[in-house]
Amino acid sequence: MRPFAPDPSRPQYAEVPEKMTRISPWWTPDRHQDRRPFLLARGRIKAAIRAWFENEGFTEVEPGCLQVSPGNEAHLHALSTEIIGPDLSRTRRYLHTSPEFAMKKLLAAGETKIFAFTPCFRNREHGPLHATEFTMLEWYRTDAPYEQVMDDAAHLLRLACETTGQRLISWRGAVAVPKGAADRLTVAQAFARFAGIDLLATLQNGSPDRDALAEQVQAQGITVRPDDSWSDLYSRVLAAVIEPKLGLGQPQLLIEYPTVEAALARPSPHDCRVAERFELYCCGVELANGFGELTDPDLQRANLEAQMALKHKVYGERYPLDEDFLASLAQMPAASGCALGFDRLVMLAAGATHIQQVLWTPPE
Repeated sequence: MRPFAPDPSRPQYAEVPEKMTRISPWWTPDRHQDRRPFLLARGRIKAAIRAWFENEGFTEVEPGCLQVSPGNEAHLHALSTEIIGPDLSRTRRYLHTSPEFAMKKLLAAGETKIFAFTPCFRNREHGPLHATEFTMLEWYRTDAPYEQVMDDAAHLLRLACETTGQRLISWRGAVAVPKGAADRLTVAQAFARFAGIDLLATLQNGSPDRDALAEQVQAQGITVRPDDSWSDLYSRVLAAVIEPKLGLGQPQLLIEYPTVEAALARPSPHDCRVAERFELYCCGVELANGFGELTDPDLQRANLEAQMALKHKVYGERYPLDEDFLASLAQMPAASGCALGFDRLVMLAAGATHIQQVLWTPPE
């Protein structure tokens, strides 16, 4: 999930964590009592969501956090450790950035509808919407179109707000009413509406045309650097221009991401330039990221290797591929899945202004 810049107009919890620690540690009674209503709301929301999944016939699973690979998205950063065996041998392992690989292996093993509340870990992410350790709510349905998990995600937002009695969601001056179906907007439509850019024209036959996008981006007065790639320009426009305008008035599903920006999603059967990927937004906040899952092992390997090549180019490091995950894709059934930032969901549904308000023992 992408970082949001701190808003200096917000009191106390909108300040950066360094300033918050000067107030008092989270374990002091006064500060704990200030946070406790949000923490109790967290428990009620979790119970309501768990009951909904169980009523839908899902099985709750518990993916392990230590993995061979933390995930292979170029711009996500992992924490690592060493496992020392009885013979003093050392094996590198990572705290996962998402339980995705492990949960897809369970689908290959025969599970059909699964969900998990899982601790996840990401480096270089800290702020009002980010914590190094956070909780991901992730679920999968086999033999289900990705539109089904879109509906799931929007329903869970409504359920969380019903649980807390929140009729109007507010974040940094933006508001949204969590009722009814979420509006759907394709990425191409969003670029045209909010940035005046014809994105699909820069994706002839699915291959990105950097210069074509740079010309349009520059025409909108947005900075273009000589070493910017197509993905750099795409991400800059998405983060700076489009995302703040999503989910205003009502929750919104941004759908049909460019295939080159959806390494784990299957291409759309209707247009090879886009993939079955969506994100759920509310008040400009990204809440969930879902896919129609890619199950072609060769294409998946190529996508992940490309991500790691980009990571090495930009950050000078790469993570190993999970060979068991790639092998499991050959027997994984068609499926759709979604990852939802549970802490952010609680924040919006309970009216919190900083992620540390909804974590029982926040890192400081």
